[in-house]
Amino acid sequence: MSSINWLAVLVAGLSAFVVGGIWYSPGLFGKAWMKESALTEEQIRAGNKGKIFGFTALFSLIMAANLGMFLVDSAEIKTDLTWGATAGFLAGIWTFCAIAIHSLFELKSWRYILINGGYSIVSLTLMGAIIGLWR
Repeated sequence: MSSINWLAVLVAGLSAFVVGGIWYSPGLFGKAWMKESALTEEQIRAGNKGKIFGFTALFSLIMAANLGMFLVDSAEIKTDLTWGATAGFLAGIWTFCAIAIHSLFELKSWRYILINGGYSIVSLTLMGAIIGLWR
């Protein structure tokens, strides 16, 4: 635990907000995601923002801390930008698959799966890059 850069973990966790803000913006995938989720703008506005963003922050920080633990240097592997981004990408593939499995049973579209799973891949790759770079 003492070899983890907790400031890097914090920044990596918060980077998910930046990626999410861009990813789910109306200019990128926001409108398509709303359509595939069968949500209206009124429903989105009516959501409990404190609960949504609070839990999003908590879960993003847990993900970044978990990734930080996996990226602790070992005798065989020294963590750097490349390995951090690679490990983050692989973690993103893992979460993409979990999202796909749940979404298929929920009868969601492949477009929905690709939007949400793609967010996981991109955000976790960035998290890993931040943690790897900031050794």
